Amino acid sequence: MTIKERYSKVLAFFQQQAPNAETELLYDNPFQLLVAVVLSAQCTDKRVNLTTPALFERFPDAQALSTATIEEVFTLIKSISYPNNKARHLVGLGKMLVEQFNGQVPMTVEELVKLPGVGRKTANVITSVVDAQPNMAVDTHVFRVSARLGLTHNAKTPLAAEKQLVKHLPRDLIHIAHHWLILHGRYVCTARSPQCNSCGLTEICKFYKKQQANQLIKTTHGK
Repeated sequence: MTIKERYSKVLAFFQQQAPNAETELLYDNPFQLLVAVVLSAQCTDKRVNLTTPALFERFPDAQALSTATIEEVFTLIKSISYPNNKARHLVGLGKMLVEQFNGQVPMTVEELVKLPGVGRKTANVITSVVDAQPNMAVDTHVFRVSARLGLTHNAKTPLAAEKQLVKHLPRDLIHIAHHWLILHGRYVCTARSPQCNSCGLTEICKFYKKQQANQLIKTTHGK
């Protein structure tokens, strides 16, 4: 199977199964999404969604957040992983948005990564979700699933995986492919106990074929 055929089969599957896939983070505007994504680092979307309503009520925009103290923000996000660092990042983020971007969330990766707590992955999420830009955010789910399905090959870093995915994905589908891979990794192709029996991609999955081959070897030797 060629790489083009592999991508074609994977895309056809997701287009049928999840044509309207989107982020599970709850937000009303780019500012809220930015804050939510920063908070979601090494934390579940479910926990973030439980935390952000009170935070957004107290600090509804960049201007409000820029006047906050780290202690105030910490109190509202203390149930999130790494609350000390994230509180500091959010306050700094609010100040920079006001001072350098007129209180608005910039829509280029180059500008976004200048913000405290915002790396390339977060910047790719913001630009792809808000503006449907052809940017691929590679988190642990995307990294794992793309490798298992054979969409990436020997990609040792998230950036390497990102470059391979962007190279082969149709430009107009990159922003939604990000969600397809994340959700598949979150609910089906999990790290420790992948639900292969309920996955519709086993026919082309390199990981599944390897597992089947290993099982056959064990069974043969067992006999």
